[in-house]
Amino acid sequence: MLTDQKLIPQKKLIVKPGKTISLKDYDTAYKGNILTKAEAEKLLEEGRKHLAEVQDELYAHNRYSILIIFQAMDAAGKDGAVKHIMSGFNPLGVKVHSFKAPTSTELDHDYFWRHQLALPARGEIAIHNRSHYENVLVTKVHPEWILNEHIPGIDSVKKIDEKFWQQRYKQIRRFEKNLSDNGTVILKFFLHVSKKEQKKRFLERIEDPSKNWKFSLSDLKERAFWDEYQKVYSEALSATSTDYAPWFVIPADDKWYARLAIASIIAREFEKLEISYPTVSQAQKEELQKAKLQLMSEKEGKADKKK
Repeated sequence: MLTDQKLIPQKKLIVKPGKTISLKDYDTAYKGNILTKAEAEKLLEEGRKHLAEVQDELYAHNRYSILIIFQAMDAAGKDGAVKHIMSGFNPLGVKVHSFKAPTSTELDHDYFWRHQLALPARGEIAIHNRSHYENVLVTKVHPEWILNEHIPGIDSVKKIDEKFWQQRYKQIRRFEKNLSDNGTVILKFFLHVSKKEQKKRFLERIEDPSKNWKFSLSDLKERAFWDEYQKVYSEALSATSTDYAPWFVIPADDKWYARLAIASIIAREFEKLEISYPTVSQAQKEELQKAKLQLMSEKEGKADKKK
């Protein structure tokens, strides 16, 4: 069963709130107790059907919204994970947003602005492929990019110090706490891929004409900052994993396991909500019966009979 803790032990993947972690301590090739890819695919297919059923209840219940965040190094499998998770949902109730470098208009607002515009309404699910966390990740590796935000008092890289980053972590925790208090369930996934596996996937993109479009020289440029990214990710996950918005470190060297682990965690979080279809009052039931009798008493015309 998809939610079986023995198959995918969630405790090994969650970043415990208040704990300082290092990504070096997380195995990128971990597979839980799943023995084969075929076994994982069978469980994932069952899970998709389950997620579709629960999503329908979520929409009808109309009390909660779900925000799913994906962050990762390049080629870790974010797009594939989004595609496979999406296949289990009704697209009418899901919004997917892939955030790229901010535009000049977006830079003229606070860094949460464009992400707030993409938040889910009650009953909806939003998937953010990259997110507001880029503002404490890529900008921490390249602090000079912060200057493009034109923040009062921040007019040189020297002023972008540790105090600045701690303030940003605080802002993010406060932002997510407000969302949580108002009914948004936040699930944050970091797809943890090894440097060796990233190299393999980059070469596949270069050698396969159908994947050439996925590769950019900028990806190679950022790979040179691998150690810095591992450090800033470790710091961000440590500072912002909370009870109301936890981080999960998903082993991503094997895509099939990563997708199954993500689906499993989402299914477990849905179960915690205890959502259900709205109950119908006795008066409403009586109205439904009246409507049924009215429909049953209608006489069919010749055109209707031919159909």
